[in-house]
Formats: sequence, structure tokens, C-alpha cells
Amino acid sequence: MASLTSAKRLVVKIGSALLVDCTTGTLREDWLRALAQDIAMYKARGCDVVIVSSGSIALGRAALKLPKGALPLEQSQAAAAVGQIRLARAYEEDLAPHGIMAAQVLVTLEDSADRRRYLNSRATLETLLGLGVVPIVNENDTIATDEIRFGDNDRLAAQVAVTVGADHLVLLSDVDGFYTANPAEDPAARRFDLIEEITPEIEAMAGDAGSGLSKGGMKTKLMAAKTATGAGCALAITQGGVLRPLTALEGGAACTWFCPKGDPQAARKRWIAAMKPRGRIGVDAGAAAALARGKSLLPAGVTDVAGDFGRGDPVTISDPSGRMLAMGLVRYTAAEAQLIRGCRSDEIETVLGYPGRAALVHRDDMAT
Repeated sequence: MASLTSAKRLVVKIGSALLVDCTTGTLREDWLRALAQDIAMYKARGCDVVIVSSGSIALGRAALKLPKGALPLEQSQAAAAVGQIRLARAYEEDLAPHGIMAAQVLVTLEDSADRRRYLNSRATLETLLGLGVVPIVNENDTIATDEIRFGDNDRLAAQVAVTVGADHLVLLSDVDGFYTANPAEDPAARRFDLIEEITPEIEAMAGDAGSGLSKGGMKTKLMAAKTATGAGCALAITQGGVLRPLTALEGGAACTWFCPKGDPQAARKRWIAAMKPRGRIGVDAGAAAALARGKSLLPAGVTDVAGDFGRGDPVTISDPSGRMLAMGLVRYTAAEAQLIRGCRSDEIETVLGYPGRAALVHRDDMAT
């Protein structure tokens, strides 16, 4: 069975009902301080942590004294704008005593649907994690409309887990796992400890949202589990209302684990390898040898560029004899790649007239 003790990169989803008192509309400060202790514990082990957090609209609604119930879109967006700054400040203040820096990352569905924006988001999150920062991710409710919304942070958390290559995702919920039926309505409902495969029978057991603050129900959690496990990430649903919920989960608290299919890196490589290439990049012998050692492709080793591709498009990489070495997602357009081929990384800005990324194709975006 999956366990948090082995987590190397952990994504934790936190719903509004856990963060915000549904009666007063204020932040549950004791709960968040205790969560910060959990985060510090995993960081001390060398585990990267990403938080996907709801709560901005709930906090902003209370601050603006808006009525309970459904809000017009404009008021929801205004509440998000007011609440998000409070939410980010709360995370910053509670993580700071542990020597941990927090970063705010606001996204929309378009950021994952558009490959270039997806790669930019991935690069930003990777850089933050590499610097030891804990990204606090939320949907950008200030600008998102129904057409460009994730709609709930269960789906967003799964997408973030895929984006950063997480091996564990925890959905902190108001229930302690996935049941055969709604336990609030059916006393005979049975909780699953482990789900190895999400079958049509499992899907039929899912219900809808029950909390007045949260948007997600078991259906969205199953959708999240499909996304995460398909990318090699184990997912747990557990009761998040207790203090230090991650410690409780690791200590054996009731939960449901969904088993991953393979590992995150292998799943991502398969996804890239299955793409249809939009162009080709030829490299010299030195670059070919570097790729064989698992290095990224730098412009200095590029000898030839063919095709009409954009940033984020798949391209093949070939050695001097024309043999294909890899498939990768390129970080420059074809025109830019032509200009910087053969250039050292410190020459890119001079050639293009603006700063660029050091790698033409990063090793994490490459399948060999």
C-alpha cells in the first residue's frame, strides 16, 4: 500500500471548508499553523511540497460582507481578489517561522490546455521547488470564467501533480476516504482502504458535493484520481479537519489510497514519445554524447533546424548520421532555434534581443 513516508514530491490539496470557518468566514488559524508544521516535517526530509489551496473567495466574501449562497460572477471575482491576498499572506506568515518561503501561483485551465503555457508553468514550478520554495497554487478566480475554469481544486491538484511529476497527492477532505455509498445517508456504506483500479462499478458509487463551501464531490475526486494515477502518482483521500492531517495520515488515519500506474517520469516520457513531431533538430557528436548521458540539449550543440514549430511543440532530435536520438518538447520557436543554433547559453540574449532559457530541449521534456 502507498505511504507518505516514501514521498519525494508531494502535492496537498486543501479545500475551503478546511481553511475557512463556515460560520464566521474567518481563517482557521490554528489549523493552518499545524499544517505548516507538517509541511516543515516533509521539507526537512528532503521532500518537495506543493500546496493547492482553495479559500480565496470564502475569505473575500467575509471581508466584503457579501451574502451567503451563490454569488454573481463579478462578486465572486471581487471576493477572490480580496481573499487571495489574505490567503497568500497567511501561508507566508505560518511557513516563515520554519524557515520556509512561500510563493503564490495562480493558474487557469488554459495554462494546462496550451502546451507553451503548460511548459512555462512547469518551468516556474520546477525552479521554485529547486530553490526550496513551497508554491501555493490556486485557480485564478479573479479572471477565470466558466469556459476557462478547472471548476474545482481536486482537478487542479491532479493537474499540478502531473505538471511537477509528483509521486504522491493527498486530497484533504471532509470525509475519510472513498465509500461504496454516501456514509451520511447509508449506515451500511463501506470505506475502501485501497483501490487498485477505477472501474465502472467504482465510478457508479461516487456522489456529488455536500459541503456548503466546497465545489468538489467524490465524482471530481475520482476524476482527479484517474489523472494522477495515470501519470504515476499515488493519491489519497483522507479527513483533513484534524490538526496536522499529514502526520495523522502517515500514522495510520483512515483513508483511501489509489494505486499509481508506473512512476511519474516514465508516464511523462511515454506521453512525449507518443506525440507527432512538428520538426527536427540535428545535433553534433558532442551534443549526441551529452544526450546519451541524460543531459539537456543546449543550442551550442545544434547544427540543423527543420520544420515550422512553436514553443512547446514536439520535435525529433537526430545525430550527425540522421539517426533519431530522442523526441522532446522544444522551448523555442523554429525561427528562434535557427538564430541561436551553435550559440553558447550566455549569447542567447544578445542574439535574440531578449532573455531565453538555457536549454533548447530540457531533459525532463525529452523521451529517448
